[in-house]
Amino acid sequence: MVLQARNKHREAAPKPPQPPRASQSPLRGAPDVGAGESGPERASPSPGRKGAAGRKGPRAEPGVSPAGVGLGGRLVAGLRGALGLRRAGRGRTWTTLLLAAFAAVLHWSHITHLFENDRHFSHLSTLEREMAFRTEMGLYYSYFKTIVEAPSFLNGVWMIMNDKLTEYPLVINTLKRFNLYPEVILASWYRIYTKIMDMIGIQTKICWTVTRGEGLSPIESCEGLGDPACFYVAVIFILNGLMMALFFIYGTYLSGSRLGGLVTVLCFFFNHGECTRVMWTPPLRESFSYPFLVLQMLLVTHILRATKLYRGSLIALCISNIFFMLPWQFAQFVLLTQIASLFAVYVVGYIDIYKLRKIIYIHMGMLALKPHFVKINVSELSLWIIQGCLWLFGTIILKYLTSRIFGIADDAHIGNLLTSKFFSYKDFDTLLYTCAAEFDFMEKETPLRYTKTLLLPAVLVVFIAVVRKIISDMWSILAKQQTHIRKHQFDHGELVYHALQLLAYTALGILIMRLKLFLTPHMCVMASLICSRQLFGWLFCKVHPGAVVFAVLAAMSIQGSANLQTQWNIVGEFSNLPQEELIEWIKYSTKPDAVFAGAMPTMASVKLSALRPVVNHPHYEDAGLRARTKIVYSMYSRKAAEEVKQELVKLKVNYYILEESWCIRRSKPGCSMPEIWDVEDPANAGKTPLCNLLVKESKPHFTTVFQNSVYKVLEVIKE
Repeated sequence: MVLQARNKHREAAPKPPQPPRASQSPLRGAPDVGAGESGPERASPSPGRKGAAGRKGPRAEPGVSPAGVGLGGRLVAGLRGALGLRRAGRGRTWTTLLLAAFAAVLHWSHITHLFENDRHFSHLSTLEREMAFRTEMGLYYSYFKTIVEAPSFLNGVWMIMNDKLTEYPLVINTLKRFNLYPEVILASWYRIYTKIMDMIGIQTKICWTVTRGEGLSPIESCEGLGDPACFYVAVIFILNGLMMALFFIYGTYLSGSRLGGLVTVLCFFFNHGECTRVMWTPPLRESFSYPFLVLQMLLVTHILRATKLYRGSLIALCISNIFFMLPWQFAQFVLLTQIASLFAVYVVGYIDIYKLRKIIYIHMGMLALKPHFVKINVSELSLWIIQGCLWLFGTIILKYLTSRIFGIADDAHIGNLLTSKFFSYKDFDTLLYTCAAEFDFMEKETPLRYTKTLLLPAVLVVFIAVVRKIISDMWSILAKQQTHIRKHQFDHGELVYHALQLLAYTALGILIMRLKLFLTPHMCVMASLICSRQLFGWLFCKVHPGAVVFAVLAAMSIQGSANLQTQWNIVGEFSNLPQEELIEWIKYSTKPDAVFAGAMPTMASVKLSALRPVVNHPHYEDAGLRARTKIVYSMYSRKAAEEVKQELVKLKVNYYILEESWCIRRSKPGCSMPEIWDVEDPANAGKTPLCNLLVKESKPHFTTVFQNSVYKVLEVIKE
């Protein structure tokens, strides 16, 4: 490590207009209600050959090739076929791969540039970088930090599997609870990288002394992959850069033209703020998980289109499923929409029973019933209805019944959240979510932004073309009133699947605004089908497809380039002096075993930077944690101070970090913390909120031991 000095005053740039961003709260984590107001976070806006005849061996299932087929050659051939280059030669294949690689580098550069411009991350101190990982992001990064700083890798893994800082006094397996597999992998890579570099004598980071000005003390800032935070963020951005290569291949394969890959990539860039938030919130689970969903959907598309199933494709699908589901608890709900779409594709006859059975073994029981329905001479329409009802019972109703029987409550808040969307149901947990804009219905401006970049019109044209094909195919079957099994399936089931998946993502995005992060990229993939000869061959017989595509892209680029320029104009610098003062006070003025409680985003920073035990945190999935948070947030209710104090004592809390802004702010009527408590605790409605009283005078149940412009630390007086 080289330590140098440089006097570089980090002056905040004036605030330019910001583009709409996807929310920074974690998708499955705690709702950060107005967290941006708890302190000044930034100074400015900051995807063979067959064996010889007569060879003996086990018989393969119909439609599935045996494992004996050369997997390596099969993958190469499959890739060339997937790119629509079946006999075009290796040259065109490599051209496609080079274009995909270029798209990957371009996206990596774009998100890296935006992240650095937003925070001036390279010039921040270690503490400032940790504070920049707000709310659940900081919680996840803290476990990476634990493994990196442990005496050994195995010791670090043991520490996160026997954690007693996150939900004091409980000892929990955070690796399992929070899906920390990416942090474990990245920490192992970091330790291997730094050890190898030290062995061969290559410098991994350079440290500087940065003068901050305004009477602030100088700080040490380190750059390079040898710095844990820089390494952590760099790997995430590389992964999401590779995701853009997958999008190019995806669009190329689906449309049958490299122009389709170009359309997908450019649509993603033109609607970048609606497609991803990795450039603002890199540590979130979706940053690790979503690229593997893109790969998984590409493989599903390939399986649906292929005339035969090869075990190599199925193995790749299995691996992509694992990598998609391991980091992110929300993945199961996304795959539910995929299974529903695939089952619908099967029901109406676009894929056969063997393909669906191989994709989703869980539905084999339902699939086995179809021959029995055929024997009783039911019509095709009745068969569709019966199978649809069976799917409904086999998923939603069965999930509800098993949760009730076994007392599974961790996902209960999701059901309550969806219930609140259609009915007047309200409770404490539901209001914490629905009062945050990212959990509200999709904002009215979103479809308008899609329209300005012509993404929505392009997708509607494609969707209408697919629907026309479905109606034509369905009408031919219903008109004949067939009651026997069809000898062949309809063509192009992958197009029907993508149309149904679009409907599923649209429903999710409308219900919960932040879920448009699934909808918008899928719209970009669907837009690639404007290059499809299967849908628009009648047009391309009259007009060259290149002329049509480039005319559409030129029109898209008018608003798209403006959106990109707005992103590039975001120049700021992270700064949160009140929280920096708080963390420094905690580190030097409290005992290492002092227990803290407070707002969930703040607790993540306390655990990460001060290494103090906390009783609540932003990962809002566990039912027990939700109960703890409710007790902690009673400080913002209208309950009596003595009652709140007694509950905090039961949790063994020594210090409570009070934030006055949480007592007075509200995102919309009925959404301030006292108003939320009025729904939960109507008996005390009308009284003065406890937080307002404690801001003025903390005694006799608490003692003020630290205070600045944002935070007030109250010591709990124990009798």
